[in-house]
Amino acid sequence: MVSTNVHNPNDLSQPVVGRFAPSPSGRIHVGNLFSFMVAYIRAHQKGGSCVLRIEDLDPDRSKQCHIDQIFRDLDWFGFEWSGEAVYQSERTEAYQEAFDALDSMDLLYPCFCTRADLHAAQAPHPGEEFVYQGTCRHLSHDEQAEKARVRNPAYRICVTNDEIVIDDAFQGEHHYNLQGSSGDFIVRRCDKTFAYQLAVVVDDAYQQVNDVCRGIDLLSSAPRQRYLQELLGLPEVTYAHVPLFLDEEGRRLSKRNNDATLSYLIDSLGLTACQILGYIAYCSGMIDSWESVSLSELIQFASLDALTNTTSIVWKDPSSVK
Repeated sequence: MVSTNVHNPNDLSQPVVGRFAPSPSGRIHVGNLFSFMVAYIRAHQKGGSCVLRIEDLDPDRSKQCHIDQIFRDLDWFGFEWSGEAVYQSERTEAYQEAFDALDSMDLLYPCFCTRADLHAAQAPHPGEEFVYQGTCRHLSHDEQAEKARVRNPAYRICVTNDEIVIDDAFQGEHHYNLQGSSGDFIVRRCDKTFAYQLAVVVDDAYQQVNDVCRGIDLLSSAPRQRYLQELLGLPEVTYAHVPLFLDEEGRRLSKRNNDATLSYLIDSLGLTACQILGYIAYCSGMIDSWESVSLSELIQFASLDALTNTTSIVWKDPSSVK
């Protein structure tokens, strides 16, 4: 089923709704803050707004202390959002409804493969993703029952050989074939937790999000999410994938990069919220010099054109920048 309620980015009658969607597995970092900034600026420059979603699907990694810190940080930097925050942990019934709809189309099947099985089958592709080879797709009911005695299955969705085109606001047009780029992908894990790909499309529709701004490391998720939107008859969204911050050795920022943590920027360097926003905007080319700027000022003056066709930005310790 193809959606008949499709967001048209050129339709000015539809208000732009962006979103912040942090995972409460730790404190937000520079990369999170950058994508939130761009999402906020994009939406407000178009006369729109943003909503907030706490992506706490994984109960083992989601901690209330991190949720509390996320709210404190967003408030400190001056972010505002429309409506109440949505918690994925409270949306299980909605995900089950979508799962059942896909199942009624005979598109889902149980998969008993372990992570070790997948890694042994082939080398990883760019982004360390694996193309699932359909190992469990054609198991008979008897074979499924036999394997289920030993292991709880995940559930995968059958993908087609059709081309999916993502016209990204920053990264341009990308063409995908899901059979070649991901294979049948998981929509519910073996522990019965619904997968990220399914949850976010259901939640974006629920929160009326039509402009998804996030890191380029999630660009490969876009065709899978577009596929689910079409099957479930959900509105399409505009995608805008921002470049990733890398350290000076070309590696993605991680916990080893203490100079990129909010604790270092705030507690060690004593930077204000506006100084941090200004530094990130300067590093990414959205403003010409490092100055203290608020989100409202960035909405007025920041140029998002600097992010076009850019996949990475080098992060330097602010203390070394004069």
